[in-house]
Amino acid sequence: MRSKCSGRACPPCIQVRWIILSAVAIACLPASAAEAPPRPPALAVIGPKPKPIEPPTAEQIDQAIHRGVEFLLKRQNKDGSWGSVNITRPGDIYAPVPGAHHAFRGAVTALCVSALIETGGDDPKVIQSLERGEDWLFDHLPGVRRATPDCFYNTWAHAYGIQALVRMLGRKPDDAERRRRILALIDQQLDMLDRYEVVDGGWSYYDFRALTRKPSGVSFSFVTATVLVVLDDARKAGIEIPKRLIDRATASIRRQRKPDFSVLYGEHHKYKPMNLINRPAGSLGRSQACNVAMRLWGDKTVTDDVLKTWLDRLFARNGWLDIGRKRPIPHESWFAVAGYFFYYGHYYAALCIEQLPTNQRAHFQDHLANILINLQEKDGSWWDFPMFDYHQQYGTALALMSLQRTRKGSPDR
Repeated sequence: MRSKCSGRACPPCIQVRWIILSAVAIACLPASAAEAPPRPPALAVIGPKPKPIEPPTAEQIDQAIHRGVEFLLKRQNKDGSWGSVNITRPGDIYAPVPGAHHAFRGAVTALCVSALIETGGDDPKVIQSLERGEDWLFDHLPGVRRATPDCFYNTWAHAYGIQALVRMLGRKPDDAERRRRILALIDQQLDMLDRYEVVDGGWSYYDFRALTRKPSGVSFSFVTATVLVVLDDARKAGIEIPKRLIDRATASIRRQRKPDFSVLYGEHHKYKPMNLINRPAGSLGRSQACNVAMRLWGDKTVTDDVLKTWLDRLFARNGWLDIGRKRPIPHESWFAVAGYFFYYGHYYAALCIEQLPTNQRAHFQDHLANILINLQEKDGSWWDFPMFDYHQQYGTALALMSLQRTRKGSPDR
């Protein structure tokens, strides 16, 4: 049977012609043009600029870090961990007991250990605190598991656990038995991340779909980015990372990334990309994490200009994150910002700064330090969301590691 297509106006024929013409055009390009690295979309390098500030002094940064370290030393639990279930200040978080709190305490303790390793120096009190915190991680991190079929905050504990363990490798490098224990625990935590990877690639902490053994929920862009960053830490420490995990995770972030490099909250938002939470103001914290994660794993579109644009956007539009800080209900603020994105977003902004050439960092370091120093509490802590008794500890740990990267001339992690 002959086709009725005339070959001139039929849409399929037009599409075929465009495909052929595109292929010919690419084939005719000079080699230099065909091999040029990908460029970010124009919208990803356009954004507001922050107003000038009076940069904090080195002494002010050092003093803020010292006060934060002292706070962590005072708030460490007797068993060596940080954080606890304080029902007088729970906030509004779904947290099935006891598993959710095992995950919270594991993640918060790991963050505090990382922060003290990075900022505590050789103070004997810090060394003693680290010994107790590391012992707790050795004893308890292997047992952190999924709380319920629909809730697995343990993703955070496995991710930040690996971050702390990699930093622990730098302490006591001549202790072969300790190193063996650390590497074995990293392998176990990697296995747990493999187990709790969601079916479409990447990571999350909820499964409200089929409640399957391999989570059937959707990946969240920021959780996936968090895991990718710590997997890069592990890779740099010589640990082999399964390529399929990286390929699937980076693909999930690309699916959620918009032309201006704001990112969706999660893949369940793919049909509402202009929802308030998915616009640049709602993505201020997430984009920093996704930018550095994709950059670390070879995404050439995350250029220096992209990093600078989103760092400037964070500082110029910081009020959109700040106005959600300390609100007790997640996502109740403008652009559906949740308070717990504040110090999280600034920490990953600090990692973005670290990706820039050394001679281009000062402007961003000054703005970041200015924000954090002005928000330090009287007791030396930082916190952004009232979550049981974990918030001051994780907020302080994230702020300390952020401030460490605002010190001029400090070595990269």
